[in-house]
Amino acid sequence: WHGLRLPASMDGTEMVQRLVQPGESFTYRFKLLDAGTFWYHPHANETVQLERGLYGALIVRGDGEPVLDREQVLVLDDMKLDRKGQIAKFGGFVQWHDGREGNARLVNGKVEPTLTIAAGQIERWRVVNASSARYIRLSIGGVPFRLLGTDGGLLEAPVTVDDVLLAPGDRADIAVGPFAEGQRIAVEALRYWRTTIKRRKDERFATLSVGAAKRSIAVVPDRLRVIESLAPSSATPNRTVDFGIKYSLRRGMDFVVNGERHNVDKPVKVGELQVWDVVNSTLMDHPFHLHGYFFQVLSVDGKPPGFRSWEDVVNLPPKSTTRIAWMPDGRPGSWMYHCHILEHHASGMMGHFEVVR
Repeated sequence: WHGLRLPASMDGTEMVQRLVQPGESFTYRFKLLDAGTFWYHPHANETVQLERGLYGALIVRGDGEPVLDREQVLVLDDMKLDRKGQIAKFGGFVQWHDGREGNARLVNGKVEPTLTIAAGQIERWRVVNASSARYIRLSIGGVPFRLLGTDGGLLEAPVTVDDVLLAPGDRADIAVGPFAEGQRIAVEALRYWRTTIKRRKDERFATLSVGAAKRSIAVVPDRLRVIESLAPSSATPNRTVDFGIKYSLRRGMDFVVNGERHNVDKPVKVGELQVWDVVNSTLMDHPFHLHGYFFQVLSVDGKPPGFRSWEDVVNLPPKSTTRIAWMPDGRPGSWMYHCHILEHHASGMMGHFEVVR
């Protein structure tokens, strides 16, 4: 579950739940505490099960949200297909190092579909990056749009941008439009080199077709909500989490946390503010994902972010330190954090820890 503040027993990982066997079932029961754009996927054999499409979006609406003309949920993904159009076999060292990126770009399971919008209207797009490893620097024909929210719901105020970077697992709520009738606009992932072996160019995910004009009732307020700061960027960290690599005689190289595969980290106490320095010691980007809790990004290499938000995924640039703050509330149990490039996670770039009273 991405972004749901639920009990540890409902987290759906092998740490806390026996795998659901063929023919069996398991019922998840929890209260929805926050409005936002969330999603879910299995935490077993992820590199196969997610590649085959086992995931979904979960939209939770709250009071006082901005009124737009229409809403679209867009789950972005890619699949690697062979010449027969079947899911390709695992591609060896490059896929293990870079993560699996596909040659078929999907929106809601369809290859490069045509999306529609009425001329003169403004829509809310809830965008999920469900891909295994692809970073999506989302652009809508180079036309500015307004960022309304991220992983943990609405921002304090809309932010006008030309594009937004979505690491695997990330979400963004954006206000798109208005456009003129007859326009056809590329919904693209602009090139973004995350220091991988293979470089990607600009690639189209969909085409936006602008239809006949309709009256707009959209109102995007200047203020969306208040987000109280957990800590200043100068706060002293009480933990360092180091994403790195470790050479192995058996496997050649492992992706590790604090020097270990599947690191067992120290416990944290309920009600004790956590300020973590999440260090990326490698030469490539990694998306850090925390289960069960939202965090605030305090700084990246000492520089505060452009806006305050609640996140459960943050990109870690190469050779960087990202300082985050989060509060373990009254939900003790076993939790985890990991790189959301699925092949890196499977290789061992993850950590387990207990929240204790």
